[in-house]
Amino acid sequence: MTKLSGRCLCGAVTWCYDGPRGRNLICHCTSCQRAASSAYAAFVEVDPKQVSWSGTPNHYQSSPGTFRGFCPTCGTRLYFRSDRWPGELHIHAATLDDATLYQPDCQVVLRERAPWLDGIDALPRHDGFDTPPSDQ
Repeated sequence: MTKLSGRCLCGAVTWCYDGPRGRNLICHCTSCQRAASSAYAAFVEVDPKQVSWSGTPNHYQSSPGTFRGFCPTCGTRLYFRSDRWPGELHIHAATLDDATLYQPDCQVVLRERAPWLDGIDALPRHDGFDTPPSDQ
């Protein structure tokens, strides 16, 4: 059993979970890219019956039987659920209160991976925006 909690950017929607964990996956599908406005989406799989919400997330039906939950105030993406996997809720890992509790264990839909991710580890790194990039 695992205890997890998280929230949206503005704090209007929070969630708590106490139950078994499933996969910690990174999805590269173009639907997740567009929904998350990111190169991929990182998810924690949980049992939907063991999640409690404070505040009420809205959801968008992105395809038949597939729903993407979000905060109605700030728009933070909160979860993905699909009728294809009725016993699973995939909560966005970025909403976790404690990011150290997430470690991805698989990547899915690699055929749609953003090609510009190749070589990203070789880019210069900075701890914040206050450090100007160095000429190379």
